[in-house]
Amino acid sequence: MSDPIQIVMGGYGPASTTCSRGMKAIGDRLAARFGRDVDIKYVWNVMDFGYKGGDLLWMTERGILTLCYQSTSYLADRVPELDFADLPFLFSTLEEARAAMDGAFGDYLSRRIEARIGYRLLGYFENGYRHISNRLRPIRTLADLKGMRVRLMPGRVHHRSFELLGAVPFSLDLKPGLEAVMSGTVDAQENPLANTVDYGAHRVHRYHALTGHCYLSRGIYVNRAAYDAWPEEFRRAVSDAAREGIVAQRKLAEEEERIARRAIEDAGGEFTELTPEARAEFVRAVQPLYDEVRARYGEEMFALALGR
Repeated sequence: MSDPIQIVMGGYGPASTTCSRGMKAIGDRLAARFGRDVDIKYVWNVMDFGYKGGDLLWMTERGILTLCYQSTSYLADRVPELDFADLPFLFSTLEEARAAMDGAFGDYLSRRIEARIGYRLLGYFENGYRHISNRLRPIRTLADLKGMRVRLMPGRVHHRSFELLGAVPFSLDLKPGLEAVMSGTVDAQENPLANTVDYGAHRVHRYHALTGHCYLSRGIYVNRAAYDAWPEEFRRAVSDAAREGIVAQRKLAEEEERIARRAIEDAGGEFTELTPEARAEFVRAVQPLYDEVRARYGEEMFALALGR
């Protein structure tokens, strides 16, 4: 390669987050293999430059960034099949969720995204299981959530889920969402524990319910025109690097959750877990969403996601 291939990778968190470190692992692998034939730069947090977290997607689609990560929920308005990945209580275990996203289900979603938007998909970082933190009271049963104002990421299924659970949902992008949490405009938020700590919500929220109500992934999106113009050898190398980066990010995410739990406890946070009976109550409450999905897709999506 004569001129170096230029790649600009972007995200919406500091360099210390697991997705930033996973992105860096991809870049390091490419730099180690291609040396001066590749020029990689990082924009760790686009919000530092006045953008919203969701802006990563159009910035990559238009080629301002070469590569980014972002939760699949942010694309559900353009790729309706992604609503399925947002269903609450879809997966029973972390292993089941990862197998789905790395297997036929993830492949199907990638094809649907690529068919509608100018990306190539390299795979899925892990945003992990989401839990609810709040400033009002412990959540042990569905009744404890009733009337609670909860900040959610954008997405129809997230909004509908919390309506069905009896909460008052506020769908807000990350920066205004954090402002609402910190000011008390909303009572609660839901995130993996590591995000709750990274965003500082644990400083204003005493109560943390380990609901594990939703598993989310962050797609790794590459500008299609840039990707398709790369030599085949480089495209293969990018795909290989992404697979390694995903493995590294997921290991980091597991450790970060353990560290985050300690940080929450050190800040005076209290944890509650749903009993099997309470969890069953939550699952029953969101069944109308499952009925809607079955009416749209039949059993095909469930077979892809759950292997049955």
